[in-house]
Amino acid sequence: MAGSSKKAIYGAIIANSLIAISKFIAGSFTASASMISEGIHSLVDTGNGALLLFGIQKSKKPADEQHPYGYGNEVYFWSFVVAVLIFALGGGIALFEGIEAVLHHYQHQGHAVETEIIVYEKIWHNPKFWNYFVLILAMIFEGTALKVALEEFNKTRGNKSFYQELVDSKDTSTAAIVIEDTAALLGLLIALISVALTDWTGIIYFDGLGSIMIGILLICVSLFFATECKDLLIGEGLMEDDLKRITDILDKDEHVIAYRRPLSLYFGPNEVLVNLDANFKDELNADAIEATVDRIEKAIKEAIPAVNRIFIEAETIRRNKASDT
Repeated sequence: MAGSSKKAIYGAIIANSLIAISKFIAGSFTASASMISEGIHSLVDTGNGALLLFGIQKSKKPADEQHPYGYGNEVYFWSFVVAVLIFALGGGIALFEGIEAVLHHYQHQGHAVETEIIVYEKIWHNPKFWNYFVLILAMIFEGTALKVALEEFNKTRGNKSFYQELVDSKDTSTAAIVIEDTAALLGLLIALISVALTDWTGIIYFDGLGSIMIGILLICVSLFFATECKDLLIGEGLMEDDLKRITDILDKDEHVIAYRRPLSLYFGPNEVLVNLDANFKDELNADAIEATVDRIEKAIKEAIPAVNRIFIEAETIRRNKASDT
């Protein structure tokens, strides 16, 4: 992906802040476990957006003596923190709320759940109306935020499937917003169904089960996202199609007679290090080798804009072959 998009993150923060406030207000009126869980979910998403912005800002710090390759990995670290928070605060609390609601049957709240269907004459006086109103409004806000995030996400997706791009993407901040907003919409749908089933059937377990399902959803999302961040934190290189572009450049250069498989490493969404061992023609002098190296570096950077550092070691292969004999 081309880079970390602040536009998608700002949109998510604004939407989630308003949604969280609305959900907690509605939840306080109705004592709905699903609504409270969704409020916690939106509050966590708001904080996550702030952390992603912080990570992007930190990643832009210039290189120094202690970090000669810069601070690009800050984006991956804070994205991993976001994944942990989704798991612990989002999924964990929602799961706890749901299990407690199912086990205790709302006895601690001192009232039974009304079983009548909301009718038009009582709609403004029935607190459950606000559950539906807030959930539907939240789906509109969340859908708008997701639309903005998907527009940024799809800019470089090409012909890849949505899932494949999520797996391959190195821009974890934008991917995090897409994942969060998608999970949020699914969570809202679960909450809406569970609240409606509770009201219409009188079976109080539906509300608690809805909260449990939201918790499981968030835990699954966090585990997926944490795995993707972990791969980048411990050192992930270019995809195979990008490596093929590099080898094609080397194959076409008339001065290169042999080379080893390129080594690469991501230091951020737009910061990639490439190391090359190449064997040049023996008759080339220093100036010709320098010109060849410059030509190769320029071609690689044009083919893969994320590559910003290239180290080429000449004649390593030939010396190794000589030493082997």
